[in-house]
Amino acid sequence: MSYYFSKTLSVGFDEAVRRSIEGLKQEGFGIITEIDLKETFKKKINVDFRNYRILGACNPMLAHEALKLEDKVGTMLPCNVVVQDVGGGRTEVAAIDPVASMQAIDNAGLKRAAEQVGAKLKKFIETL
Repeated sequence: MSYYFSKTLSVGFDEAVRRSIEGLKQEGFGIITEIDLKETFKKKINVDFRNYRILGACNPMLAHEALKLEDKVGTMLPCNVVVQDVGGGRTEVAAIDPVASMQAIDNAGLKRAAEQVGAKLKKFIETL
C-alpha cells in the first residue's frame, strides 16, 4: 500500500502551488502551514535544493471529528501535501494517504474518518 497519492503536472512550480491551494480549498481544506524547503535549506545549511514546498492542509470539521475519536491523532495533523519541481517544466504534487498513515491506530471510527479525508485528498489530486 502506498502512503501517498500523486500526480505530475506539465506546469511550472508556482502554478502547481497555486492550483494545489485552490484544489484543496475546493475540497474543504485550508492551508495552515507552508514550508519552503528550498529557502530553509539555503538559509539554515547553505545547501541549494530544488523548489519543494510542503503545504499543511486542514479540513477543520474533519480534524475536529478525528480528535474527538483519538486525542493523539494531532501528531499526524495537518495533512501534508508536497509540491516539488521534478524538472523539464514538470511539477509533482503528492498528498498523504491518511488511511495508510493511521494503520497503527486501532480505532474503527478513526479509520472511517481517515477514509473520508483520503477520498477528498485523492479527488483533489485527480482533479489537478
